[in-house]
Amino acid sequence: MEAAITILALFLVAFVALGVYATVKAVGAAKRGVDRTITQARRTVEDTTLRAKSFGQTGVAGELAQLRLALRTSMRATQDALHAGAAEDASLAESVALFRRLSEHGLELDDELKRLEREPDRATVAGLLPKLRERTQRITHSAESLRWAARDRARQFADDDLDALNAQIDIEAGALRHWTVEDPSQASGAGAPASAPGQGPGTDWPEPAASADLSAGTSSTAEQAWSGPAREESPQAITAPDPRLRTTYPWQKSTRPETTN
Repeated sequence: MEAAITILALFLVAFVALGVYATVKAVGAAKRGVDRTITQARRTVEDTTLRAKSFGQTGVAGELAQLRLALRTSMRATQDALHAGAAEDASLAESVALFRRLSEHGLELDDELKRLEREPDRATVAGLLPKLRERTQRITHSAESLRWAARDRARQFADDDLDALNAQIDIEAGALRHWTVEDPSQASGAGAPASAPGQGPGTDWPEPAASADLSAGTSSTAEQAWSGPAREESPQAITAPDPRLRTTYPWQKSTRPETTN
């Protein structure tokens, strides 16, 4: 009885622990989902603000907004392309690692551009714009190289798979239309005479006795046509076989000659 109570208690503790674990995991997933939603909303608002500044403002503020918008757009597009491709192609892991290193420089540049937007000394910021523009172009160019390389790789794989699929479909279509293709073996055997039933190719069976007699008679008739009229021979009488010409075998006993008195 005590053993049964102990087993039930262990089962109850296990169920409670499993429930707590599932609850923690669910809460963590919900929290991550909320954080992701908040981050996405903040990013969307910031991108919209930058787009408005780049079109609505001129001078240094508008230039900084354009640089930030170009940097963020290029980095986000490359990130999405690499993560989507890495899920199906494991060889993109190195590209993802390189993009993480590039993202560190991109985030640093974005923070610097964001600080310069609030800088009151516009003349100093205007002097820094050429270097900031060149730095932004280098980062975006590297990001675009990774992004287009990943897309070209995925497109090449898709083209190769499509070519293989088309070849298989052509083979299957030809197999389904087999009645339209003339068999070469049947075409070559169409003019050959059909063999007699039960007689395979290359088999030379002896002719029946009647056929042999008929052929012999035919040959003798042909000989008579060249040698002139043949003599009429009386039919031969049926005589008994000569016992002296009879074939003897080793196991047969020889007949003793009869003695004469």
